Amino acid sequence: MEPTPEQSPHHAYPDHWEADVVLRDGGTARIRPITTDDAERLVSFYEQVSDESKYYRFFAPYPRLSDRDVHRFTHHDYVDRVGLAVTIGGEFIGTVRYDRINEQGRPASAPADEAEVAFLVQDAHQGRGVASALLEHIAAVARERGIRRFAAEVLPANTKMIKVFRDAGYTQQRSFEDGSVHLTLDLEPTEKSLAVQRGREQRAEARSVQRLLAPGSVAVIGTGRTPGGVGRAVLRNLLAAGFTGRTYAVNRAFDEGLTTLDGVPAHQSLGEIDERVDLAVIAVPAHRVPEAVADCGEHGVQGLVVLSAGYAERGSAGRELQRELVRQARSYGMRIIGPNAFGIINTAESVRLNASLAPESPARGRIGLFTQSGAIGIALLSGLHRRGAGLSSFISAGNRADVSGNDFLQYSFEDPDTDVALLYLESLGNPRKFTRLARRTAAVKPVVVVKGARHSGTNPPGHAVPVSRIPDATVSALMRQAGVIRVDTVTEMVDAGLLLADQPLPAGPRVAILGNSESLGLLTYDACLAEGLRPRPPIDLTTAASPQDFRDALAEALADGTCDAVIVTAIPWVGENGNAETGDGEVLAAALRGAAAGGPAKPVAVVHVEIGGLAEALAAASSTAAPRTRPTTLAGRPATTPGTTAPGASATTATPPASPTAAAPTTTGTTATTGTTAPATDTAQPTAATPTPDTPSATTPTTPGRIPAYPAAERAVRAMAEAVKYAQWRRQAATPGKVPEFLDDTIDEPGTAALIDTLLGPAPDPRGRPLTHDEVSELLGRYGIHVRPTLPAPDAEAAVAAAARLGYPVALKTTAPHLRHRADLGGVRLDLADEEALRRAYGELTDLLGKPAELLPVVQAMAPRGVDTVVRASIDAAAGAILSFGLAGAPSELLGDTAHRLVPATDRDAAELIRSIKAAPVLFGWRGSAPVDTAALEELLLRLSRLVDDHPEVVSVALEPVVVAPQGITVLGASVRLAPPPPRGDLGPRRLPNY
Repeated sequence: MEPTPEQSPHHAYPDHWEADVVLRDGGTARIRPITTDDAERLVSFYEQVSDESKYYRFFAPYPRLSDRDVHRFTHHDYVDRVGLAVTIGGEFIGTVRYDRINEQGRPASAPADEAEVAFLVQDAHQGRGVASALLEHIAAVARERGIRRFAAEVLPANTKMIKVFRDAGYTQQRSFEDGSVHLTLDLEPTEKSLAVQRGREQRAEARSVQRLLAPGSVAVIGTGRTPGGVGRAVLRNLLAAGFTGRTYAVNRAFDEGLTTLDGVPAHQSLGEIDERVDLAVIAVPAHRVPEAVADCGEHGVQGLVVLSAGYAERGSAGRELQRELVRQARSYGMRIIGPNAFGIINTAESVRLNASLAPESPARGRIGLFTQSGAIGIALLSGLHRRGAGLSSFISAGNRADVSGNDFLQYSFEDPDTDVALLYLESLGNPRKFTRLARRTAAVKPVVVVKGARHSGTNPPGHAVPVSRIPDATVSALMRQAGVIRVDTVTEMVDAGLLLADQPLPAGPRVAILGNSESLGLLTYDACLAEGLRPRPPIDLTTAASPQDFRDALAEALADGTCDAVIVTAIPWVGENGNAETGDGEVLAAALRGAAAGGPAKPVAVVHVEIGGLAEALAAASSTAAPRTRPTTLAGRPATTPGTTAPGASATTATPPASPTAAAPTTTGTTATTGTTAPATDTAQPTAATPTPDTPSATTPTTPGRIPAYPAAERAVRAMAEAVKYAQWRRQAATPGKVPEFLDDTIDEPGTAALIDTLLGPAPDPRGRPLTHDEVSELLGRYGIHVRPTLPAPDAEAAVAAAARLGYPVALKTTAPHLRHRADLGGVRLDLADEEALRRAYGELTDLLGKPAELLPVVQAMAPRGVDTVVRASIDAAAGAILSFGLAGAPSELLGDTAHRLVPATDRDAAELIRSIKAAPVLFGWRGSAPVDTAALEELLLRLSRLVDDHPEVVSVALEPVVVAPQGITVLGASVRLAPPPPRGDLGPRRLPNY
């Protein structure tokens, strides 16, 4: 909405202040600047506000706004006077304004940095978090305009408004003056204010998904008059699932005399329905969708599932239609799943919703499933059904124009019916937010992700989101850092999900293997070694083993304190006539379930070969498994802190690998203790001293649970390995890492900021600029990162003079771009002990590679011998700042052996970073070499992380090589690029993305 020229001749309408937000109850609203065109809306809004609310706003009876008031409240300069409105359906439901004031409280302009702020919210919308959302946005606007403090006068009886200010998390002062409460808020974001903002975001977005998945009534718009078609199929599936709410069929083409269809009320429009409709499933052609959305918005529908195709998957024209669809729906406060969606399912007994094209609703279970592809969704539903697994919820988002995987994580985090979240993603609209949400969710329940379109470099058709240029290996590493279980295929997703949903987490990597086939046991043993597990020698029960033998062996293995998990292998029995007997699957399943239920809480997986009925019998208990409980806070809400440490596991930093074949540095050994036995009942309430079943130290329920079965050893072992790595991450996440305090005493943050401002200049180039060698040395030196000096050597005499200044022995290196870091091409000469050696090397270099003007040679003092490494930091517009580490040369450049972590990095992140590359043993004394100073290397990583986190203008840093010696490190080369910082949407006020 553009202002008139009268409004602000000097300041353009700030359209970047417009934002869609999710309110506390899950509905959406739009926040935007107030313009001169809003006079009638403002008057109408004010007329709907109660006299009490008007009194609280103006401290006196104020029944109506005068013409002068309306003019003042709609005319702003967007700098010293700003007004924002919250709208639904185009009408105001709340407003806020600030006026810049001086120390005497009178109107002022910059450099005055204080403003008076006032709010007004319609009574019908109070309690929805409108004022809290407005405060976040008006505070961000004020900071942008150089305002650092808000002042507010509030009547003591206006407790709701006082609470809004008090709960915001900003540093504030309060006093009582002249019968009112005087509040002053420092607008600089704090850890508390950010935590408050993200907590509100989580509850609001989770509630918005919950409203979609648990409606009280559903209307299918576009239900066909005859059997067949998408709308009619959805209606049939709703009825077949036994939806507990009210169902309506809607089609404007229905005959006027038609009152019911398939036993439900039939209507030509939503307006004919006397009761409120919570959810609308839209199955009409794309050109008719806007009409249907408008009908839904006018009649109070809360959410939409749009099955219709013909949007962004069809190209640029369809993409614009999709954007308009989202704008239209949000203007009415509705969220959208789709378009081009497959539908949603909620198996809760109180809901039983199947608003999808899946003809059969899955069984009730503990797995939540989100997919961006209808075809993959069908495959996953089918695969889970075949293996006897149930779901708690299912969302197939199609083009995911609105509701996304991030929203699903918000919902899954606090959903008591979901123990494991599975996500198939083809694009990440906000990777920075995804990793934040995934980390929090993974701290209380597993998150398993398959990422499609990994190597295309583009988004799939229909996904109108920013394209990230991060390599897939980096994305995978960042997901691992956040606790996400990243797998490559949907089959691996199902394999891991089944194990995690029904088995306790392992306390370590030690695996017992038992079964009636020596060969299958050996295959399992080899697969364990390949996945970094520590298997015990397989126990061969021989082909004559009975189900009771399996039960006894499993019970013994579970009771053994030297193993953390058990894999059972089974082949068919061979009868006396030589024929395989496959009919004992149910008997064997009962024996294995009985042993698992009676023993300590350790995960069990079964590998079987053609044993009829075994997999089905092992899965049969899923429908009776008791829901897991989660720790609760005193307020009764699920705890948001990570689970407790598993038995015998320590939450210390990973230890270095002893050899290249040792378990990966992220898989450390644990001290074994025997797990506790199952409690007498599965309904006991958790206490502060009792681990709950979703923590690594939990015990299994007494009811024999479902044991996952796999047709191949490799699949079972891979799923178990993922569980081991996730359990270790959980134990470590329980005691988060930190940045050592000593860094604060050796870092000049203000001086660095001033230096960066000087280097960028008053009008910085948006493309940025590389720094010179001297500028790099000065900048990095302020953060305790010292680059070994180099001196130019344009001729032999200059080289000799440089060596005399630096001291022998020296190195002679070329710095031409095509020869940089290419010792293999002869561009580096080391250990030149005297002038004669230096002159000889200089002559050989220029004779071999070219003239000095082309080679740009430099002289540098020799560094102590060690391992050459490379350390980098860069900023991706979507994912944020990323810290990378690898060995210099072929390991990182040719083999891609590089590790990555998100910034800011903690001491634990730094330790894991250098230990997570495959070549890490080289740093720890491989083949008898001296271990190098990894502590100094970790400190360097922390200093660089702190630099790019404190100063987002530092968009790229490369330290290459960094020589790590047995004592100390030496940075031989460094490059830095500065640029105006990219926007940080994750630190601003809450807003829904607009793609």
